[in-house]
Amino acid sequence: MASFVLPHALHGTGSHKVIAVHGWFADRSAFDPVRPDLDQDAFQYALVDLRGYGEAKDADGTYTTGEGAADVLALANRLGWERFSVIGHSMGASVVQRVLAAAPRRVRRMVGISPVPASGLPLPPEQWELFSSAAHTPGNRRAILDLTTGGQRPAAWLDRMVRRSLECSDPKAFRSWLDSWSGEGFAAEVEGSAVPALAVTGTLDPALNAELTRQTWLRWYTRSELVELPSAGHYAMDETPLELIRAVEDFLRADDDGAAAG
Repeated sequence: MASFVLPHALHGTGSHKVIAVHGWFADRSAFDPVRPDLDQDAFQYALVDLRGYGEAKDADGTYTTGEGAADVLALANRLGWERFSVIGHSMGASVVQRVLAAAPRRVRRMVGISPVPASGLPLPPEQWELFSSAAHTPGNRRAILDLTTGGQRPAAWLDRMVRRSLECSDPKAFRSWLDSWSGEGFAAEVEGSAVPALAVTGTLDPALNAELTRQTWLRWYTRSELVELPSAGHYAMDETPLELIRAVEDFLRADDDGAAAG
């Protein structure tokens, strides 16, 4: 597995390098709604497919956040990016926090969109049944999407998101990723980090919300910020793409390390 290269697409030519990692329900196409309006002069984004997703759907692996972080760092090495910022959505935020834990000096800024905390996210029994069965039950995926967007989204969008999730993910990997992001805690490895860290949450998301983020992200990262998007649930890329771009890129632009772009 040492020769594995994380599938990725580069967008932009900017000196500030950014690696963006998708969540549990999607491959890198999760970022398609925001991609046309990113500032590609200031930033260069590498959008990746984790093992078990997209172009890496058939890739062998352990399907853990630690392995994902190692893959991200290997890609950064391959691209020649010594220092870079990281963005992660949901499960992907757990991956990028693992990147910070493994290579804190290489991370310029970190963004979590509806971030799974580094403590993991233990689920109560009824939710565990819903989530753990979702690998092979499309109706459960739809129920999770509806739940995490406050029951506010059109049926056609829910159906489309389920179809995409089924098409872009391997069921075995999907199920294994759940064990990792929900059950593995590593908060002690990142607590006290001074890397600037932005969390973006959606008011309609009942679980990975602002309150949980205040109890976790904002306590662990000494230079942390929180932006709450009132009209978003768990999928801000789809629900409020322009507001999300503005929050994230304003935060990235505030970087004071422009000379070390990698």
